[in-house]
Amino acid sequence: MKQHASLPDDSAAPPAPRAEREGGQRQALRALLPHLWPKGSVELKARIVVAVTCLVLAKLATVYVPLVYKGAVDALTQPGGPASAVVPMLVVPLALLFAYGLLRVTSTAFGELRDAIFAKVGQRAARRVALEVFRHLHTLALAFHLDRRTGGLSRALDRGTKGVETLLSFLLFNIVPMLVEIPLVCAILWALYDWRFAAVTFLTIGGYIVYTLAVTEWRMKHRRAMNEMDNEANTKIVDSLLNYETVKYFGNEVHEERRLDAALSRYERAAVLTRTSLSALNLGQATIIAVGVTFIMLMAAQGVVEGAMTVGDFVLVNAYLVQLYLPLNFLGVAYREIKQSLTDLEVLAGLKSLRATVADAPGAPALEVAGGEIVFDRVTFGYDERRPILDGVNFTVPAGRKLAIVGASGAGKSTVGRLLFRFYDATSGAIRIDGQDVRALTQESVRAAIGVVPQDTVLFNDTIHYNIAYGRPDASAAEIEQAARLARIHDFILDLPDGYRTRVGERGLKLSGGEKQRVAIARTILKNPPILLFDEATSSLDSATERDIQESLKAISSDRTTIVIAHRLSTVVDADEIIVIEDGRVAERGRHGPLLQQGGRYAELWRRQQESTPETDARDANAPNPEPPNPARALAVEPAR
Repeated sequence: MKQHASLPDDSAAPPAPRAEREGGQRQALRALLPHLWPKGSVELKARIVVAVTCLVLAKLATVYVPLVYKGAVDALTQPGGPASAVVPMLVVPLALLFAYGLLRVTSTAFGELRDAIFAKVGQRAARRVALEVFRHLHTLALAFHLDRRTGGLSRALDRGTKGVETLLSFLLFNIVPMLVEIPLVCAILWALYDWRFAAVTFLTIGGYIVYTLAVTEWRMKHRRAMNEMDNEANTKIVDSLLNYETVKYFGNEVHEERRLDAALSRYERAAVLTRTSLSALNLGQATIIAVGVTFIMLMAAQGVVEGAMTVGDFVLVNAYLVQLYLPLNFLGVAYREIKQSLTDLEVLAGLKSLRATVADAPGAPALEVAGGEIVFDRVTFGYDERRPILDGVNFTVPAGRKLAIVGASGAGKSTVGRLLFRFYDATSGAIRIDGQDVRALTQESVRAAIGVVPQDTVLFNDTIHYNIAYGRPDASAAEIEQAARLARIHDFILDLPDGYRTRVGERGLKLSGGEKQRVAIARTILKNPPILLFDEATSSLDSATERDIQESLKAISSDRTTIVIAHRLSTVVDADEIIVIEDGRVAERGRHGPLLQQGGRYAELWRRQQESTPETDARDANAPNPEPPNPARALAVEPAR
């Protein structure tokens, strides 16, 4: 039987200190306040005003209901009343009973109308917060996205945006009205009877609130742990399913199950603690309310026996207590929801507080492309300052010419492309396009001028048409098909049952590596930029398809500045200049033929590839110094300027 050894696993991050959490929650509340009075939206402000008006009317009706109920009871129980069969005297209690029913309906109607009117405000706030966080995530550097846990991040974003609506609804229409109703009821009881009724009511409610807050704070650490375990489990599920093929390659289904089961086990423990602590909270709340209600009813009963109070007064006190008890019973739920929403919003606030390590300078101008000359001037960079990747790299790519970058894996070839695209900024030195330092320009303009075909092509889980059109979303169907023809994938697409409407699956897994790369080439062709960057753009293609696409790439890059990062040296023999990166430095530079004659590092790489691929096509082997591409072969498409 195959043994599945335990592989290293990540652990959940420790919870933030309480002061830090409270600071994050205050920050979340501050971010929420503008949504209570949305700037620039007359409609939403009007909705809020109308909703608050409905809230006030609903509360007035609610507070007046017990008074009408008391009047009806007293009218029915007074001596010589309906019990004596005096029919005309039924008119007064019946009118009061009808008023009682009308007030209850009115209270409910205004409450429902309030929720319906305010719904758009809450949904719009959730939408705006989600969009703000989503936009901010796109401003963060590549380093953040390489380290992120996608499943947990997605779940946190989902819970946080839902928390916005929850907070607005509970704070505005539950907690605030409740805090207004409690002193109002106490004042009515004091005015109608004496201070003892108000005092017992106030102490009961105060004790209930204090107990609820204290126990809920204690519960929140279990709830927070449950959320962390939920995120961890969700991340493992998403990560495993995204890497389905890798799991199968290594037969690690049991290992994946073990990892998920460990995460679910931690979630189970946290969930059980959360549920048992909820039972303790509910029991304590019920006890406090029961004690308070008992004292109030005893005092009211004594008043009735002594003749100081009527049966209607007894009913009134009971009605007010029940009326307060129902929202108080809901207070625990409301407070827990608010605390949970604050916890979820705290995560969003933390995400929004992250500052982009690559940011535009204030007032940065846009790149103005004249020809597309690229200069790397003594560029030094390292992902970790303790381990430099590039060390004083110098090279120039004249406008419209082609530079190839080769070297061993890990030498820093792809880092050159990432720095040019401003995924990162150089530690020292400068990168210039047509004499303009890219760090002084807007990232948007720099990236708009560069078309990239990466080695690891990832597609959206949408149609082939959508993925090609991503290069220029406003392109016509004819332009999309032309780009597909140039990428040598049009005929393949037409052979599919759904053609361009074929869905490619998660990360494009329904397509082969070569097909994905051709889609990536097509969308870069469609983008039509003045500068092209090919990072192992044909690494997943067979030799015949590679030759066809190389011809297309030569054609579309003939009048564009082009950087080719390559492992297969046979694909760069026609470059105007080839540089060899070794240990973060430019070890050699020149054209294919002279570099072979030097017998240096490039010649050694060439010899090794010839030995590993003895059937290298004769065109490459017999053309050590080919002519540069003929501009006359360029396509009719003009480069973007």
